[in-house]
Amino acid sequence: MQPPAASRSGARREAFRLSYRLPGTPLVAVQRRHDEPAILAKLEFLNPSGSTKDRIARFILERAYRDGRLTPEHTVIEASSGSTSIAMALVCAQMGLRFLAVMPEGVSNERTMMIRAFGGAIRLTPKDGGVLESIRETERLAATMPAFLPCQFANEDNALAHRTGTAREIVDQLPAATVDAVVSGVGTGGTLVGVCEGLREAGCTAIPVVARPVALGGEVECCSFSARIPGVVDCISAIFRPERLAGLRTIEVEEHDALETARDLVRLGFPVGPSSGLNFHAAVAIARELGPDATVVTVFPDRMERYFTTEMFAPFR
Repeated sequence: MQPPAASRSGARREAFRLSYRLPGTPLVAVQRRHDEPAILAKLEFLNPSGSTKDRIARFILERAYRDGRLTPEHTVIEASSGSTSIAMALVCAQMGLRFLAVMPEGVSNERTMMIRAFGGAIRLTPKDGGVLESIRETERLAATMPAFLPCQFANEDNALAHRTGTAREIVDQLPAATVDAVVSGVGTGGTLVGVCEGLREAGCTAIPVVARPVALGGEVECCSFSARIPGVVDCISAIFRPERLAGLRTIEVEEHDALETARDLVRLGFPVGPSSGLNFHAAVAIARELGPDATVVTVFPDRMERYFTTEMFAPFR
């Protein structure tokens, strides 16, 4: 006797909750100009929602669901200025879960539209409170309903997703090569920490390099390095700690240079956002310092469409 259709549908949903896997992303050599070194870029904008945050969203939510901390009765609530909320909204749609994004006022319309398109709800917090105020609001909301807080800035599953996923892909894609440096901007710090720890486990000691945007005037969101490079923040992450990253370096990039580099990458056919320009500019700088034989890896974290109404795309309008 066949089970009722509703039961079969529920069984299929349950199976999908715990069976979906990201396909992995390419690692390609990118050279902006003939007089610049080539950089190996992980094309994270090719993840399903368009950013590297798909990795942590799927990893965090699936692990929590497997061990019972997250159930269909919970609402997933996350504080994010954009990409993590988009990724959480997509994964919650796949898993049949409710999602609420808490974001500072002023995020681009494209980002809020993507979250709503995936079925997520949005709560905006005052712009002058930045992401810290959004985090406080998630805690207030969680006290009023059955909720699961992914806590991307403190959850070690964030770094573990990159250690067991992104780093292993890089090792598989460079079987005969050593990585001399890994470059990334820091929001939660999960990418840089996880990739460097994963490479170290594989026997590759790469220099960890923070790409830090330098704000030269203008309004800066609370705890952010720059109002013009979204998603790169300061003094929030409990994951990013210098003692975890032996030999840590910081390369400062003027925000104007980061935006111009991102535009150059778009003209080269890479549909990226501002943080990719930041990462690539810093990666070129460390590659020049290390010499012509150095292998430098960075990430292109997200796709361009969520920035069409921002300053980055002003020259293209």
